[in-house]
Amino acid sequence: WPPHIPILCSQSLSGKMAQAAGFKVCVVGGAGGIGQPLSLLMAMDPLVSELCVYDLTLAMVPAAGVAADLSHINSRAKVSAYAFDKDDKAIDKAEECLTGCHLVLVPAGVPRKPGQDRKDLLGINAGIAKNIVEACAKFCPDAVIGLIVNPVNSVVPAMCEMWKKKGLNPAKICGVTSLDILRANKFVYELTGAPIGGIEIPVIGGHAGATILPLFSQDKAAATIAADKIPELDKKVQDAGTVVVSAKGGKGSATLSMACAASRFAKAVLAGLNGTDTVECAYVMSSITELPYFASKVTFGKEGVKEVHPIGELSAYEKERLAGLMATLKEEIDAGLEYAAANDFA
Repeated sequence: WPPHIPILCSQSLSGKMAQAAGFKVCVVGGAGGIGQPLSLLMAMDPLVSELCVYDLTLAMVPAAGVAADLSHINSRAKVSAYAFDKDDKAIDKAEECLTGCHLVLVPAGVPRKPGQDRKDLLGINAGIAKNIVEACAKFCPDAVIGLIVNPVNSVVPAMCEMWKKKGLNPAKICGVTSLDILRANKFVYELTGAPIGGIEIPVIGGHAGATILPLFSQDKAAATIAADKIPELDKKVQDAGTVVVSAKGGKGSATLSMACAASRFAKAVLAGLNGTDTVECAYVMSSITELPYFASKVTFGKEGVKEVHPIGELSAYEKERLAGLMATLKEEIDAGLEYAAANDFA
């Protein structure tokens, strides 16, 4: 599948490329642990002409401070800050911020703590996501929305179903699962020593525990790994988020790696909006399995999600794993559908 646009972390944009089309991007939760590095990466993206940093007034760092800091970077992006109180409804406060947005990234919600799994967060985080997504439905219904709100397996179906009730296109809403790909790629590199730029492991299913299924058989470097090593490698990808939560001792979850992954997702979306179809894995409304939501390769084009790709050839181990994860993923999707049935956007 097509290579990804590299993340530009140190390159000055002045005089090095023609001025491309510009897109307005909003990072909701932009002053948080994921939001700050993600906002940095977005401000440096040559396709981003306007960046909105949106967060609570009680954020540890004021959104205005993050925006002021980012505004000194040598890039084309005009950076603005917006803040709201914890009891505010985004639909009442976010018109200026969201109007005209092409991409809304949502690294919002309560992070996991040691001993929690992602589904423990559904009650809190679905409400946070609803507050934001219903505002998007009103002010930027044509934007692509990248949700980085756990539990993704439940929150994305909940938001899509409520979005559909408003008569809007649910293919605009994506769960960002790119971190699973980055982890799989890195772990294969560590095992094989193959050039890391040539490693690209599709990751399908969902974005939690055993629902995460890396397809090592579909990558040339990973296919050289002994079959008896694959289950251990698979489990390492599944457990990677928990390892970070534990290592941070209750003081956070994956933030820097998640920001990098969300930037990769955003670059695929923006490249597609700019006319270059780009493939990335994401958790979206899908018909490639019996489940209505599933993570797989997705082509992003000028309207957002252009095509959801079939799973492709699987090894015997991957076939067994896929069959085994479906019941758990269905249960988590159903939790999201139940939330949507009991709630509506304003």
